[in-house]
Amino acid sequence: MKRRTFISTLGAVSATGALARGASAPSSPRTLETDVLVIGGGTAGTIAAIQAGRLGAKTMLVESGSQLGGTTTTAGVDFPGLFHAWGKQVIAGIGWELVTATAEMNGDDLPDFTKPTGRQHWRHQVRIFGNLYAALAEEACEKAGVQLRYYEFPTAVTATPTGWRVRLVGKGTEVEIVARQLIDCTGNASVVRLAGITCQRDKERQPGTLIYRLGGWDPAAVDVDRLQAKLVAAMKSGAIKLTDARGNIAGFLRNGGDNAMHVSGADSSTSETHTAANVAGRQSVLRMIRFLKEEPAFALMKVERLQPETGVRETYRIIGETNVKVEDYQTGRVFADAIAHSFYPIDLHVDGSIVPKHLQEGVVPTIPRGALIPQGSKNLMVAGRCLGSDRLANSALRVQASCMAMGQAAGVTAALAAKAGTTPLQVGLAEIRRELTKHGAIVPRTA
Repeated sequence: MKRRTFISTLGAVSATGALARGASAPSSPRTLETDVLVIGGGTAGTIAAIQAGRLGAKTMLVESGSQLGGTTTTAGVDFPGLFHAWGKQVIAGIGWELVTATAEMNGDDLPDFTKPTGRQHWRHQVRIFGNLYAALAEEACEKAGVQLRYYEFPTAVTATPTGWRVRLVGKGTEVEIVARQLIDCTGNASVVRLAGITCQRDKERQPGTLIYRLGGWDPAAVDVDRLQAKLVAAMKSGAIKLTDARGNIAGFLRNGGDNAMHVSGADSSTSETHTAANVAGRQSVLRMIRFLKEEPAFALMKVERLQPETGVRETYRIIGETNVKVEDYQTGRVFADAIAHSFYPIDLHVDGSIVPKHLQEGVVPTIPRGALIPQGSKNLMVAGRCLGSDRLANSALRVQASCMAMGQAAGVTAALAAKAGTTPLQVGLAEIRRELTKHGAIVPRTA
């Protein structure tokens, strides 16, 4: 067949196919109904959906990626914490259940939580195999009756008299979900913003991190002082950025890279900014590999791990019915509507460095229900890092154990609100706390 004939035939086939598909395509999206719709299957959203399902609510969980877990899995922060404070457990429930089940299945040891960590808080973070966690979380969703919808994202969010109508677009799909209760667990308050509700963000953003690990060299053969001097020279020339190894080659090599780099201004709130963050992260990896490969000691170095996405620390936050301030967090304020604990140092990253500000001994902060409800909204909650808080408080509240606790609290509240035909702010606190306790969560004691 001649080239011109082939191209003409191909065009005819393509056009015929397009016409056939157009003729059979529905004129409007299918409409599905649910009690609770959770958008975002990350750290908080997975737990929220499982909890709502276990309470008997018809629940859907929408995730734009291919697996659950978010920061814990796709971003590679497979060392969640902190579940314990000052020698006792302060966060438990469904998140803890999944974390410990993952560790047990993989034969991984848990930290000794009875030993104080001092300023080395990371000693109480639990090392797990992220992709196994994702599989177990998915299994828990299935057992709870949660309908999983991967590769979909919302394009329109509209309030109705009894809840919300959310249009989802995905691979070969377009549907509208009519939900009694809606939980935004996107981390970016994406759903809240689509609903036209004002959110907040700061001019500056903490850098992100692309987690990866290098190995296969002989540490005894490395002249660290000479390599540090070479790194400084490379940063001055622009061949290496300060953020590539945070300016410290010894710290970078100690863990083979791992969590020792930054991506300036990482932003996951749009596809364009998230693309830029991912590209910047991978370019940083390549710079460091090429830099080290120039040294004989690293001739046999290999990439042992490279996550597919740059982990992002902050974007948008809601303006909540209550907004947690750093003073509330650092003093361990017990809010009247507290429904979960949080525990982590104030953890504000800046390009090339981080200096955690630890809590005073005995302080255990709390998370109020009001911080999970956008101000003036109905039938809508958030869970995860986009809760109502100031920037410094958020730098601690955003970590995984705290987000899991928020997710479970939101799941309980939304399920109870759907059942009663009311809105989250009107659900009785005693009932929320009772159900949380029944499902293994640790609820703050209030006066």
